[in-house]
Amino acid sequence: MAMSRKQKRLAVIGGLGVVLAVAAGLIFTALRDQIVFFYSPSELAEKSVPIGQAIRMGGLVEDGSWVKTGQDNTFVITDGETATTVLYTGILPDLFREGQGVIAEGSLVAPDQFAATTVLAKHDENYLPKEIADTLRDRGEWRPETETAAQ
Repeated sequence: MAMSRKQKRLAVIGGLGVVLAVAAGLIFTALRDQIVFFYSPSELAEKSVPIGQAIRMGGLVEDGSWVKTGQDNTFVITDGETATTVLYTGILPDLFREGQGVIAEGSLVAPDQFAATTVLAKHDENYLPKEIADTLRDRGEWRPETETAAQ
């Protein structure tokens, strides 16, 4: 029995749908390992992030926490409630300072220790990444003089 034009058209559309679904599945599977999630120190403590999983962590560098030995740097990132120690080997950005906002890329090596592969610092005097600003605002640690900078 021969197919009508309508049936042929539906078969072609259905076949294209299957091909697109398979292609999307392959793309998402390939990108799954490339997606990097952003967490604050409190979110890291609340969520069971596996040790070794690539993530970004952001917050403020705790005053008095930065210790530099050669190219080895240790400092603490806090969101006002929870703090995580960051280990980083390399040259920190020129704008890196205690009390300022940073984002560290890397992975947990222990529940409260983070090994950073990259450290990103603020780009001007008042900048704080929106995610960090929102977290600090939620925790009541927000400094109003920087309110407009994150908007």
